[in-house]
Amino acid sequence: MNPVGHGLIGVPDAGAFLARLIRLDPAALVRLRRLADPPRTALWALLPWQVLVTRTVRGSGPEEATVAAADLLAVLTAGRDRLPARRDADWRWALPVSPGHVVETITTGELVDIARAAAGTLRTAVTAHRVGERMVRDALLDHVAIVVTAPQDAGPESPGAGRVEVPQRLVQAVVRMGFLGAREGYGDEPVQVRIAGRWVGLAAPYGTAWLRPVNEFSVRPVVTHTNG
Repeated sequence: MNPVGHGLIGVPDAGAFLARLIRLDPAALVRLRRLADPPRTALWALLPWQVLVTRTVRGSGPEEATVAAADLLAVLTAGRDRLPARRDADWRWALPVSPGHVVETITTGELVDIARAAAGTLRTAVTAHRVGERMVRDALLDHVAIVVTAPQDAGPESPGAGRVEVPQRLVQAVVRMGFLGAREGYGDEPVQVRIAGRWVGLAAPYGTAWLRPVNEFSVRPVVTHTNG
């Protein structure tokens, strides 16, 4: 029996996604999902702080398959086309059913500023106040970094007008996964705040992060955007 190929053509893009993912979680899984014509494949993964991230690359991959991210990166690095051993049964996370609807745009520069402020808060709390680093990090991840007011006509995926909270978890995801692009390019390039049912997403130039928010997030915003 011939081995099944992964079908990915956009190897540099896939490799960048996988390498960042593995640095954050060496045991991470990646789910490949074939998209419509032109042939492209969405790569999905769950970060250690419970945020789903995705990047679309060129190539008609398998219709749906889950493999170890490290195994797929090794295959791509070696220039081979086979799909690594499948781990389909180990993928247990739901995915957004659609790309959702844009309710606001912010800039890459704003997101970087928010992420840097959080890093500064963490350093200060740990060094000056001798607070446990893990406790502070968890609190910062749950902190609401951006608040958007969604309009009543935000689209069929929207529950209607109201407050959309973007926690630091999503900001850290797009920054640490390299979805904002090169550091020297940070500036006015737009990042979309999206909603899809109960999902809230940040769609950056090189990938999207998604989260199903919970009510326990703290509500003190760093940046507030009012749509319209």
